[in-house]
Amino acid sequence: MSLLCHLAFVTLSCIFRYGSDDVDVIGIEFKRELYLSTRQLYPPLHDREQGIHTKIQGKLLRKLGENAYPFFFEFPNNLPCSVALQPGPRDIGKKCAVEFEVKAFSAESQDTKINKRSEVKLMLRKVQFAPETGVPEERTFYHGETINVNVSVSNNSNKNIKNIILSVDQISTVVLYSNDSYFKRVAIKDSGDAVPAGASLQKVYKLLPVLANNKERRGIALDGKLKHEDTNLASSSIIKDGVQKEVLGILVTYRVMVKLVIGGYVEWRSHNSAAVSRVSVGETSAVPQTAAAIRPCVSRRVT
Repeated sequence: MSLLCHLAFVTLSCIFRYGSDDVDVIGIEFKRELYLSTRQLYPPLHDREQGIHTKIQGKLLRKLGENAYPFFFEFPNNLPCSVALQPGPRDIGKKCAVEFEVKAFSAESQDTKINKRSEVKLMLRKVQFAPETGVPEERTFYHGETINVNVSVSNNSNKNIKNIILSVDQISTVVLYSNDSYFKRVAIKDSGDAVPAGASLQKVYKLLPVLANNKERRGIALDGKLKHEDTNLASSSIIKDGVQKEVLGILVTYRVMVKLVIGGYVEWRSHNSAAVSRVSVGETSAVPQTAAAIRPCVSRRVT
């Protein structure tokens, strides 16, 4: 990057996008900066030799010489993780995502309009780290881990239950601009199990929500996606104390659904945080009891 007597800056930004970059309606772009931090690289404001550098930065400084200027950013705790809604096969250039970007540019000042030939951008992916809570009744599920659903059915009616269908639903809510919600079934189990009238059933079903089975489905929330790299289903959003949900851009939650197919109608039970379903069919219907909280599809570590 040639400075030509200009200054050099670097920025870290968190951007919510609700459309392609070239969309501009009556002067309004469908994007919003959730966070922006700027540092001046050149001329340096501090002595380079007195700065604290990582091992990689130290090696690069020795290799690149005096024209290299290291920098660092710290992510605030209230920032969301990278998440993007998967576009359809024909949605070329369209996107709805929360993205992180590092940009270096040269200009007369940091508020000057930047010439695209004077800037360099690098996309980042911020992945969620969710350590175990230590609470016995709560459970964290990681990418690629099977979810065991313990279903207990007591058929107190005079009708036969013809089938039990289980599913894991992903709910993505765009909390900026539209407040739209997208309900996508990311795993399904058609058991074929029947429960005759007056009978009971106790069984553990296994569900595996993975992106490999949802590759071409429009609107599936992903853990942010960089070009030519695979990713995972989006992690459940964790809203920290004191953080407004609008700052997160896109909220992602999961629920387990149990569907009882009965002659004449369908009995549904929804469990946002239950690994055990206890259903009673008849004149009275028992409220499902929670045995273990579910936070499916949570990343094991930050990468």
